[in-house]
Amino acid sequence: MITFCLSILALVAGYLIYGKFVDKFFGADPKRTTPAVTKADGVDFKEMPAWKIFVIQFLNIAGLGPIFGAIMGAAYGPAAYLWIVFGCIFMGAVHDYFSGMLSLRNDGVNMPDVTGKYLGKAGKTVMSVVVPFLLLAIGVSFVTGPADLMQSLTGWDKTWWLYIIFVYYILATLLPIDKIIGSIYPYMGAALLFMAVGVGGAMLWGDITGSVAMTELTPDMLKNWHADPQDNILIPMLFIVISCGAISGFHSTQSPLMSRCLKNEKYGRPVFYGAMIAEGIVAMIWASAAMAYFGGPEGLNKAATEGIMIDGVLTQVTPAIAVDMICKSWLGKVGAIIAVIGVVVCPITSGDTAFRSMRLTLADLFKYDQKKISHRLIVSVPVFAVAYFCCMMDFSTIWNYVGICNQLLAAIVLWTVAAYLIKSGKPHWMASIPATFLTFVCVSYFMMAPFKSGGLHLAPVIGYVAGAVAALAVLIYCIIVARKGAVKLVR
Repeated sequence: MITFCLSILALVAGYLIYGKFVDKFFGADPKRTTPAVTKADGVDFKEMPAWKIFVIQFLNIAGLGPIFGAIMGAAYGPAAYLWIVFGCIFMGAVHDYFSGMLSLRNDGVNMPDVTGKYLGKAGKTVMSVVVPFLLLAIGVSFVTGPADLMQSLTGWDKTWWLYIIFVYYILATLLPIDKIIGSIYPYMGAALLFMAVGVGGAMLWGDITGSVAMTELTPDMLKNWHADPQDNILIPMLFIVISCGAISGFHSTQSPLMSRCLKNEKYGRPVFYGAMIAEGIVAMIWASAAMAYFGGPEGLNKAATEGIMIDGVLTQVTPAIAVDMICKSWLGKVGAIIAVIGVVVCPITSGDTAFRSMRLTLADLFKYDQKKISHRLIVSVPVFAVAYFCCMMDFSTIWNYVGICNQLLAAIVLWTVAAYLIKSGKPHWMASIPATFLTFVCVSYFMMAPFKSGGLHLAPVIGYVAGAVAALAVLIYCIIVARKGAVKLVR
């Protein structure tokens, strides 16, 4: 309990102290007019209350990430706590804040254009490939996943659920942002937060009464507890498995959606930095709950590999099953309903904005106005056609690369932020140190991860050396590019 409580307090303190420092360091200006006002179109650029934007941002970036990713990361042991806390405060929240505020300062454009401005054409080209791929992969996975779950819950054929979810996604992608997303997201956000608070409260009460033993972070626990440590090396695997909750490149595709609705820059810290801290708290709750419920990381790994008896059937525990078991056990009948909401609805709230973000990203790349519904259809129809085709495929091969692609995108965004700071004449270490670390993680992962996980499966020493060399090289390259030929910034 001590580790958990201190971690939650650290995340809150991170928002109050470091978040305020980041906001002041950037120079948020309450008097500056935002794109929600200057480019208002009633569709994508539309003022909304700050509290509602926070909830939408939170659900956009959360979905199942801070739940499933945290449970999978808990298999590595309490080291996951450190990554969630420090990663969230000093990397993820900084990444989300700057991706939102730089979009805000550049007329609400998406990250490929922001990267192009500060890192040049090469950076924009890379982002123009990585961002659409990641958005499509996440969008498709958040169609098929909920459809599979709904089929098992209702007995309806999966195809019908695909149609229903696609219809919702199409409407959420095409209609003005306040019509569907702005209307139902507050209720979805409340469900996810209630789910997390309920689980967290039940876990603390269980620890107090002795029915649950929460795993503490002690020196002897700080090791790799994974059941297959040879293929799941703590560094860098943990930093890829837990992305949402620590840092996730997907968030940079969502922040511009909200930068187009923010009516004042003073709300940037609670919306962008604050939503990430809230996600970190959710991730901390679920990482702790997974270890506590199954009797520590060893018990969690055993349940995932050897299985446990559920209704007389030996079942391997997946993150979805773990969520269902924890909610039913700790929250009773109400927990079962909340589990359905959390496991089925929450990914949908990230899938719809993934497709909406993809529409806007493509529209920005081709300089295609989206005010008219006909223009939105021209961009969206091909996207959904490709997405539906992908739903008919075995998507596991592509999904293997999503984790590394996600963190690669985060690294590029942090390098973009570093370049912006250099061009602004400000110290860049707030962004370049996290960017250097994440570059090391991405390169070493690609070198060391098993083939089935999208890596080359080389010796760890090769991965670590390659990661260190690449990270240092990119740091030098970023500094040189940023300082060469000063760009007139929008201040």
